[in-house]
Amino acid sequence: MHSFLLLLLTFFSCRSGGDRLFNGNPLYQNQDQDQDLDLDMDLSAVLHRVDPRFLSVTIDASLASEERFMLLLRSQRIRTLATALSPAFLRFGGTKQDFMVFSPQRSQQLDPGESCSSVRLPWWLEQRLKQDWAQQQLVLTKEEQQNQYNRVHFTELTVDLLHSFSSCCGLDLIFGLNALLRTADNSWNSSNAHSLLRYCDSKQYEMSWELGNEPNSFEKKAGIRVDGNQLGVDFTRLRKMMSEFKLYRDGGLFGPDVGQPRDRRADLLESFLQSGAKAINACTWHHYYVNGRDTSLEDFLDPEVLDTLALKTNEVLERVRQESLRKPVWLGETSSAYGGGARGLSDAFVSGFMWLDKLGLGARLGLDVVMRQVLVGAGSYHMIDDDLDPLPDYWLSLLYKRLVGPEVLKLQLVSDSGRSKRVRLYLHCANRKRYSQKGETNLVNEKQTNQEVETENMFGGGLKFKVVQRGEAGVKICYPGGAVVLIWMNLSRKPVRISLPALVSSSTVDAFVLQSNQPGEEGLQSRSVQLNGELLKMVDDKTLPKLNGTQLPPAEHLKLPPYSLGFFVIMDAQAPACS
Repeated sequence: MHSFLLLLLTFFSCRSGGDRLFNGNPLYQNQDQDQDLDLDMDLSAVLHRVDPRFLSVTIDASLASEERFMLLLRSQRIRTLATALSPAFLRFGGTKQDFMVFSPQRSQQLDPGESCSSVRLPWWLEQRLKQDWAQQQLVLTKEEQQNQYNRVHFTELTVDLLHSFSSCCGLDLIFGLNALLRTADNSWNSSNAHSLLRYCDSKQYEMSWELGNEPNSFEKKAGIRVDGNQLGVDFTRLRKMMSEFKLYRDGGLFGPDVGQPRDRRADLLESFLQSGAKAINACTWHHYYVNGRDTSLEDFLDPEVLDTLALKTNEVLERVRQESLRKPVWLGETSSAYGGGARGLSDAFVSGFMWLDKLGLGARLGLDVVMRQVLVGAGSYHMIDDDLDPLPDYWLSLLYKRLVGPEVLKLQLVSDSGRSKRVRLYLHCANRKRYSQKGETNLVNEKQTNQEVETENMFGGGLKFKVVQRGEAGVKICYPGGAVVLIWMNLSRKPVRISLPALVSSSTVDAFVLQSNQPGEEGLQSRSVQLNGELLKMVDDKTLPKLNGTQLPPAEHLKLPPYSLGFFVIMDAQAPACS
């Protein structure tokens, strides 16, 4: 009853005042005067088109520090959450990858006949693994602090579990190989990698590859210095080795996964491109905003901190262009804070501002893929916590996948106030892929013989959607051609009102507003998030909640609550670039 009354209040306030007030949350009433901002949109042309797997995820190689922890990938809960993020790359790598050695044992393999639907992890084993993993992270943290990393031997089981997980969840696996296996002349010793590729080929495992993680830190981690030129030679050797296998002859190879440009790191990237660029399909680098050990809540809300991504990204893009290359540039590993994240910040609601801004700004600058560290693994920057519950950044990522298309559009924010720096806005075509209101994200193939019906939106004035019914899979919906999505963040403690340009002010809007479940600055460190006032949590291990938008009628303004972020889908914008 309360939600119905709020909807009525919202509707009439929009009609009477010319504003779209999408949330009647009492936590944000009686605020100071709204700040007014004007928007200018160019809907005629695509500024940049990202990879459909733009938002991708990683699993930290530390999960294999003891092979039994890899069994967590058989958890139904994790698989449900991962499947919902498809299509995406799944990178298996990180610091620990350069201390991993493939040690085959024929007895350690999964049943090759096991189907995705038959995968099970007994509840008692899942509970035991979760408890033990919490303790294992303390061991891993001590390793990092002492800068002494133990070598890990993994068997076919690790590879089988990874491939089963990625293929069943609709993710494209990228496996990070150990680059610190060196010969006497400091070239890469490829024999162990060859053994791994031979096994994967025998299983017909389709996957891509990387070689080494942050080579700029090899000397610090292992006392081994590898310059960019030699690393390029090593990648060329790996590409030649891949060509020996028909399955990997034209497969993906990505690198060098260097840290963000600074001094020697920039030189390493440049010399690598000179000797190894022809071997790779995309150039990868890593970015973190702050040090997880000494950062603060203020850093996570500081526009100047967020703007550092543009400086570093442009530097990498320029170095790639200088080599006359047209290679895609990826953020091969990224999150808020390096050093495993910042506890109470990287795993909290406030982290969403860094994450959503990185997605919006990265796409606008020309990055093709952004890989989030981590889906599951050690540290505080995970998207799924140690109890396998999704954190705020997971829900944000899921909404991004559902709503945002690959086409980036031009958007300009006009304001006389310096506070506009705390309002971050980006514009894309809306996602035209179909998704399920029940949480399943298997896309509908246009050629499949499904029953299709057209229904009219009650506020849309004849706007039509396709609704595809697939038996028990649930209802699939998508936005029409020409729809655009406004990605927004309000980092301020005050509400903001934005004025839409006339060409879209007559459009119906779907509002998806994410806020903490607690008021004020205290709520920024909450590990829970609300969508349009409803707390987000899994229904059960197989089912995600419905992520419904709130439909708003036409008006000239949209209001952004304090400390909030989200998406406005402008459904009948009729953007030529998105048709």
